[in-house]
Amino acid sequence: MRLHRTKTKGDLGVLHAQLDLAEKGFGVLAPLTEHEAFDLVAYRGNRFVRVQVKYRAAVRGCVNIRFSTFWADRHGTHSAPIDKTVVDLICVFCPDTRRCYYIDPKRYRNNVSLRIVPAKNRQQCGVRDAEAFTQVPWPLSSAG
Repeated sequence: MRLHRTKTKGDLGVLHAQLDLAEKGFGVLAPLTEHEAFDLVAYRGNRFVRVQVKYRAAVRGCVNIRFSTFWADRHGTHSAPIDKTVVDLICVFCPDTRRCYYIDPKRYRNNVSLRIVPAKNRQQCGVRDAEAFTQVPWPLSSAG
């Protein structure tokens, strides 16, 4: 079997997200297509949450999340900002920590960096500790 590296990483991210959400008490539903803006749906308390899953390795002690979608075709590699009206939650699986981090995309503009190790210069102001993002932010914001 020929492995598709990017697809395999995405599949691993989705599997970890499913397990983590189930352990957090969510029902997890999978869409029957790969062509939606979200990868799965979490359900709890009579509320459905559309979840986009990303697989991100740590770089220099941070997990960097861009609110963009990427794809490749015969014309090259492309990116576009995610539509925050069709995704309620971003779940980021980091293979370095083997943890899932949850971000409400409506609370941030274009990207978020989560620090998994302390900054070498001991900076604390404006630093987002990854540990603070291991729980699903509930309730999610409804602003568009």
